Amino acid sequence: MNKIAEKKYAIEKVLAEEGISYDSLLKTALEFYVPHPGIETEEKAAYYFRREYDYALSDPNVSLLIYSAVLLEREGKKGNLPDLSKESYEKDMTFIIADEVLGESLAEYIGGHKGKFEFVRFDKNKPGILKELGPFIDDIIGGLLGGISANMYSRAGFEKEYECK
Repeated sequence: MNKIAEKKYAIEKVLAEEGISYDSLLKTALEFYVPHPGIETEEKAAYYFRREYDYALSDPNVSLLIYSAVLLEREGKKGNLPDLSKESYEKDMTFIIADEVLGESLAEYIGGHKGKFEFVRFDKNKPGILKELGPFIDDIIGGLLGGISANMYSRAGFEKEYECK
């Protein structure tokens, strides 16, 4: 197993420990599926999602941002976050924006401004598994999905354009 595969496996294992599987992420992303040039079917969307997911998770920075949210979530459940009560954590109080900053940062890191835009869609609607997750992990997963979603539609359209020439 190469180093990239080892790293990818590691963050996927961490996500699995949090009850987040690849299939649940794909299902959540496909709730926003819209036919698009290059992604005319859900099967193509699933293919491009997998490709962009693998690419995103090959970057250790993506894994580390995800892991930071996982650790914040774990500590929040125990009431161990600095200067934040367990009650404020559990209620996802609006004055806490660190979770949003993490999600937006990851989305923009992966997918640029389009990724950030997609993050907002996932964050507002909380499709699929996002509605089951805590305040830090739902935003980082929303950021992951937003960045991947932006890239899959952009790259598929670009590839289709080149395929026709």
